[in-house]
Amino acid sequence: MLLQERASKISLVIMDVDGVLTDGRIIYDNFGDELKFFDVHDGLGLALLSYAHIKTAIVTAKKSKIVKRRAKEANITHLYMNVIDKGKIYYRLLKKYNLGHENICCIGDDILDAPMMKKAGFAVSVPNGTSEVKQIAHYITQRPGGRGAVREVVDLILKSQQKYEDITRRWLG
Repeated sequence: MLLQERASKISLVIMDVDGVLTDGRIIYDNFGDELKFFDVHDGLGLALLSYAHIKTAIVTAKKSKIVKRRAKEANITHLYMNVIDKGKIYYRLLKKYNLGHENICCIGDDILDAPMMKKAGFAVSVPNGTSEVKQIAHYITQRPGGRGAVREVVDLILKSQQKYEDITRRWLG
């Protein structure tokens, strides 16, 4: 199946955080706070999905106040933290929205993401993903995790669904 054909069917995007929405680095300060780097282009891309009425979910193995804040700012539909069995969440969302596997895009970078990616109609890895995850992926982004990879996938989905121009017209004219 062609990449654009896979992307054209997407109505839910599920993504990991560390290594996907961030570059994978975690910084701890002297006060015990955790710091992560997020890309503004990814943030706008997630907002564009919201304008397109495409649902989003973050599924991450860690619990973090920073991720909760980012999810809220980016209009993420669902946030699941402290999740090791990501496949269970995948099926919960599949059932909740009565979707087929072909309607789900999963963006991951490591083996905890593999159960979701194996089932998704459009599985995406970032170039910094593990070799096992890259073998599962239908697409490997050009941009690295935390540096615009999610935005690259969003643009591909919206353009494949012929929604990109309508959504961006308010800014581009």
